[in-house]
Amino acid sequence: MQGIKNIIFDLGGVIINLDNKLTEEAFTNLGVKDIRQYFGHGHAAAFFKDYEVGRITDQQFIDSVRAMIGLDVSDQAIVDGWNALLLDFPAERIELLRQLKKSYRIFLFSNTNALHLAALQQIYAKSYGPGVLDDHFEKTYYSHLLGKRKPDKESYEHILKENQLLGTETLFVDDAIINVEGAEAAGLKGLYLRPGISLLDFQW
Repeated sequence: MQGIKNIIFDLGGVIINLDNKLTEEAFTNLGVKDIRQYFGHGHAAAFFKDYEVGRITDQQFIDSVRAMIGLDVSDQAIVDGWNALLLDFPAERIELLRQLKKSYRIFLFSNTNALHLAALQQIYAKSYGPGVLDDHFEKTYYSHLLGKRKPDKESYEHILKENQLLGTETLFVDDAIINVEGAEAAGLKGLYLRPGISLLDFQW
């Protein structure tokens, strides 16, 4: 990776494995009909984005989901269904982060939300004990705490400026092409992990 001094990683689908079908199945089992009309690409209600940039609270999000699906289900059932897609942190990816940290400044930038973050930190702790996922990075950026999300250009520019990084020396890694394109528009180098490809398939 000639000229690269910094790497910014996405989280879901890059570091942690995800299975969106599990959340779809969980809500279907709660009685939601045609789940894709609510959660499918291009169909998500505005409050999803609001939650992802921290404009609404966990409870407001839960209440909005309940109102949207039109079913009288408990808060916990909604939370469990929402978090069902979160799977595991493969050991070889965690080890790769440890190795890369020796040679690069590495960061994390994830479009996520408070409920997912709490759940994935628990998943990490169960597998790796004391310490948190954040320890593998110089700094982590979660959209709901940052108040900005991918692929908005200003979100990448914020990270570059705050850490005094040059875009031409910074590689951004994501499994969503739109996010990679957003990073490239902000002057970063992009690496798109297309379906079937993982971090371990590259020569670092």
